[in-house]
Amino acid sequence: SASTAEDVTHGIDATNITAIITGGASGIGLETARVLAGRGAHVIVAARNMEAAKDAKKFILHENASVRIDILQLDLCSIKSVKQFAHDFLSRNLPLNILM
Repeated sequence: SASTAEDVTHGIDATNITAIITGGASGIGLETARVLAGRGAHVIVAARNMEAAKDAKKFILHENASVRIDILQLDLCSIKSVKQFAHDFLSRNLPLNILM
């Protein structure tokens, strides 16, 4: 039988974890962001399409209003965007525990 993200993370307390999820606005990235946020991680959704990222954040917050989730723009095809993302993330003085 297939395992869900909830099954795989059952019992995990991610309260002190910061996770950057690239492509977190849809598909597997969105599901990963949703589950990690639900386990207590501070999730940064890194997305090229900010409207989709805003919708993803609303979706996750609608399910659980107490989660810590932020969105930052990132286009992995653009070195300028990658450098700006790194600057923006570093300015938050957060640890980086998971990068997906």
